[in-house]
Amino acid sequence: MAAAVNGAAGGDTKAAFARIYDALKGELLKDPAFDFTNESHQWIDRMLDYNVLGGKLNRGLSVVDSYKLLKGADDLSEEEMFLASTLGWCIEWLQAFFLVLDDIMDDSVTRRGQPCWFRVPQVGFIAVNDGIILRNHISRMLRLHFKKKPYYADLLDLFNEVEFKTASGQMLDLITTHEGEKDLTKYNIGVHRRIVQYKTAYYSFYLPVACALLLSGENLENYSAVENILVEMGTYFQVQDDYLDCYGEPEFIGKIGTDIEDYKCSWLVVQALEHANESQKSVLFENYGKKDPASVAKVKTLYRELDLEAVFHEYESESYKKLIAEIEAQPSVAVQKVLKSFLHKIYKRQK
Repeated sequence: MAAAVNGAAGGDTKAAFARIYDALKGELLKDPAFDFTNESHQWIDRMLDYNVLGGKLNRGLSVVDSYKLLKGADDLSEEEMFLASTLGWCIEWLQAFFLVLDDIMDDSVTRRGQPCWFRVPQVGFIAVNDGIILRNHISRMLRLHFKKKPYYADLLDLFNEVEFKTASGQMLDLITTHEGEKDLTKYNIGVHRRIVQYKTAYYSFYLPVACALLLSGENLENYSAVENILVEMGTYFQVQDDYLDCYGEPEFIGKIGTDIEDYKCSWLVVQALEHANESQKSVLFENYGKKDPASVAKVKTLYRELDLEAVFHEYESESYKKLIAEIEAQPSVAVQKVLKSFLHKIYKRQK
C-alpha cells in the first residue's frame, strides 16, 4: 500500500497527500463488507469528492506537518507519509461528516463556494445517511491501516472522544440558540466559550496534533498542557470565524454568513450585549435572529457603532501574546515548533 505514495519523500506534501486520498477512496469503494452496485459505487464516489475535497485541507495536512516537526525531519519514508496522511484524511472525513449534517441543521445554502450537499438535486435528506457513511469510513480506514499498531486502541479512543465532544458542542449550540430566541440575555462569553471549545477546538486543533503524537509513539496522557493550549487556539480560531461571518467577503471566505439570521451565540453578539447601552440593546432584541435583510442591516450598523472591529483586533492581539507565552513554557522544542506552526497559520487570517 505504501507504494501508492511513490516519490512522497522530499516531494510536494500537498500533492502526495492528494494522491493518498485517491488510494483511500479506491479502497473504500472496494470494501468487501458491501456488495456495491454501479449506482451505489457512483453515489459514494461523487459524495466523497463533493464533501471531503474542496476545503483548505488544513486539518489533514497539519497531521503530516506536525509529525515531521516532532520527528525533526523534512522528509518522511513512504510508509510514514502514508500513515500520517491517512490519519490526516480521517480528520477530513470527520470534518465532512460534521459539515454535511451541520448544514442540514442550520438550513444553510452554501458551503465552500458551492451548494450544501443536501441542496444538490436528488440528494436532499439522503445526506443524513451519507453523513453516517462518512463517519463509518473512518473506522474502516483505521482498521485497515492501523490494526496491528500498538497505538490502535488509543487512535480509536481519540476519534471517539473527539467526536463525542464535537457532537456535544453542536447540541449546546443548537439548544442555546433555542434559549436565545426566547431570551437573548442567555448569551454571554462563558456560554460562547463552552460551545466553541467543544464544537470546534477539539477536532480542528487538538485532534491533528494528538494523531501526530500517537504516530510518534507518545502517550497522550503526558500532553494535557498541549491539549489546553490547542483548545485555547481553537477558541481564538472560532472567534475569528464569528468575526469573518459578519465582516468577511462571501466570495472570499466561500460562504454566506448567516449567524445574525440564525440567532447564533456568536462572539460578536456577546460583545455587543456587553458593550451596548439600553437603547442599543433594544435594537439588538428587536432585530437579532430575523431573516429579513433590513433587520440584519440594523444589527450590522449597531456592530459598527460599538466598533466591534476594534474590540476584535484587541482580542486578537491579546490572545496571540498569551498563547505565545504558554507555548514557550513547553519543555519540548519540537512541540513548541508544532504549536507555533498552528498559531502562525491562523493569526490575522482573512478567510
